[in-house]
Amino acid sequence: MNPKESKVAVLGSGSWATAVAKILLENVPHINWYIRDNETIEQFQQYRHNPGYLRGVEFDLSRISFSADINQVVRDADVLVLIIPSAFLQDSLSGLEEDISGKYIVSGIKGLISSGGMVVAEYLNSRYNVPFSSIGVIAGPSHAEEVALERLSYLTIACQDEGKAAQFCNFLNCRYIRTNTSDDIWGTEYTSVIKNIIAIAAGIVHGLMYGDNFQAVLVANAIQEIERFVGAVHPINRDIKSSAYLGDLLVTAYSQFSRNRSFGTMIGKGYSIRTAQLEMHMIAEGYYAAKTIREINEKYNVDMPICEAVYQILYNNRPPRKEIQRLTEKLT
Repeated sequence: MNPKESKVAVLGSGSWATAVAKILLENVPHINWYIRDNETIEQFQQYRHNPGYLRGVEFDLSRISFSADINQVVRDADVLVLIIPSAFLQDSLSGLEEDISGKYIVSGIKGLISSGGMVVAEYLNSRYNVPFSSIGVIAGPSHAEEVALERLSYLTIACQDEGKAAQFCNFLNCRYIRTNTSDDIWGTEYTSVIKNIIAIAAGIVHGLMYGDNFQAVLVANAIQEIERFVGAVHPINRDIKSSAYLGDLLVTAYSQFSRNRSFGTMIGKGYSIRTAQLEMHMIAEGYYAAKTIREINEKYNVDMPICEAVYQILYNNRPPRKEIQRLTEKLT
């Protein structure tokens, strides 16, 4: 894969899709961009920026071919960068008729497929026959807002074929992006899912007026919780302290740009789930992940007190203050 010669498509129109499109255009001459809504495309073409997200990022439209026809976008590309919220992925791909099994697919999705509880790589493999060696995963730590501001960020590309991961790094490396590679697609994907649940917990305790001292204890316990889970689900040698795991958790749990932390903060302050979701105007992936991870964990029975507390608050209407008080007795 060569960024100057490959035909690249971005599928998705949210903040992270917009940020990744910005990064790609630092190295790729032209991209195809699938945006489901024609009205969004028209406004994008009129104003030269995404009307819904990262409005400060202006694009050279001569280097972008927009389309609401997913088959046209996929047909004209050999590298697909898939950045659609996991809750909507199956619906968004329901009209896909093109064969994608021979393309290199990179997932920037930080969630699970709720039906079946699969990580995105598993779903692409089972549903579309894409070999695991042709699936890459973009892991953080990074927020779209800081990419938009061109603040230095580090990304990890995970793929079972690390040679392909290294090749895709050339699509992203630029003045404000540094990249690493990994062969751990399961560990990086599950970490990116669970850290969103932890970020909701961090937001809840912030909304309840717990301080920095307790936040530090929460996150220290959280990385151990993540290590136990990914070790049970996909046991390989991995350094959980590296940026793709611990770094991704830290930025999502602490950052002002974290939508999952913001969602949790509203819950901690007494907002109903529905009201918090409406206020967000964006998807808090951790809400869906809390239920799916719990269902997966019924098989492995890993001790996950933080994720369990979030699940009880979000799905069983447990009072946040009482549930967090119970959690404090389980942390060390």
